[in-house]
Amino acid sequence: MSALPTIHGEVAAGFGPVADAFRRNFERHGEIGAAIAVYAGDRPVVDLWAGHRDRRRTRPWERDTIVPVFSSTKGMAAFVVAAAVSRGLLDYEAPVSKYWPQFAAQGKGSITVRQLIDHQGGLSGLDRVVRLDQIADLDGLAEILAAQRPAWKPGTRHGYHAITLGLYQGELVRRVDPQRRTLGRIFAEDFAKPLGLDFFIGLPAAEPIERVAQLAATEGLDILRYERDLPLRIGAEIAAKRGHAYAALTNPRCGAPVRAARREFLEVELPASNGVGNARSLARVYGAAAAGTGALPIEDAVLEYLSSADTADDVPADDLVLHTKSRYHLGFRKSRGTFRFGTDKRAYGTTGLGGSFGFADPATGLGFGYTMNRLGMAVLDDVRSRNLREALLRCKH
Repeated sequence: MSALPTIHGEVAAGFGPVADAFRRNFERHGEIGAAIAVYAGDRPVVDLWAGHRDRRRTRPWERDTIVPVFSSTKGMAAFVVAAAVSRGLLDYEAPVSKYWPQFAAQGKGSITVRQLIDHQGGLSGLDRVVRLDQIADLDGLAEILAAQRPAWKPGTRHGYHAITLGLYQGELVRRVDPQRRTLGRIFAEDFAKPLGLDFFIGLPAAEPIERVAQLAATEGLDILRYERDLPLRIGAEIAAKRGHAYAALTNPRCGAPVRAARREFLEVELPASNGVGNARSLARVYGAAAAGTGALPIEDAVLEYLSSADTADDVPADDLVLHTKSRYHLGFRKSRGTFRFGTDKRAYGTTGLGGSFGFADPATGLGFGYTMNRLGMAVLDDVRSRNLREALLRCKH
């Protein structure tokens, strides 16, 4: 076993249990490189990083290392939508077709913005194969998206729109933004720049790819050592090339997740699945949202709606894509059932393939961000993230 890495960064008084859990993830759970951050409103109280940017452990994880976070990107995209609602450009309960008339094709005219971003639209897959180079042609992509037929009756079930959600969100906000900005550009200008974030939805050409940590798959004996929640049913559907999981996770054709740290994948805008950044940036946004600091371009009434504990349980909890029980609310996951995070049901956030996670805990005003480069295999609740979240609950602050 390799020597345990040095833990770098700072921890405020009372948050020592998080540092202890972070260290144990390297000792017991196969961590290669990772970062954890917690913000109390706009104030950092945990900012730690350790390990290496590559499986061979030759390049150290630095303070400014960034890494693909996959579906943890969805939370940042949901905040962009929330900002559009705050500006009166969107209404969660209005039909998507109000803003995008062509979207009404194939019986989609009644799908509301809320139903779309809560994975209820039946649009988790695409009938037409889409390649990465086609995603940059926004007008052509919009035609493909508008022509898609729902896989189930919208509003009656939910199923994880793993990649397609961001494509639909991107076109929707592009149509209502007065400057016709893309979702990635809105995030860069209205969130990342004012808050000093190191997070991108569409990696700029000026950003060195060397900053991005390389990902490592969990393979061989490491599966037995570190994994307890294997997505066997999802794997079977992908192997058989059929089912909702296969449709949702394999199109657009983005390549294997372990190869995500490459420029041709990161430079396009996939607002549901290819954000690249660090734990500090996730925690910064969620902390501002949790405490209502005014740092986000989102009005208090919308932030309160995001944290509502009384979410609309108008569909069964069974996810048709991920084959687990879950709840979504305005583009975020909610703390429900066996997947708990934060202090109470008001907490909201999004997880990413492999284990990354960011969430807001309005009960405490804390924002949480965790990023890593060993890709775990749990569908939702990676043990490393869970260890850190549970440690946070034990903190005295």
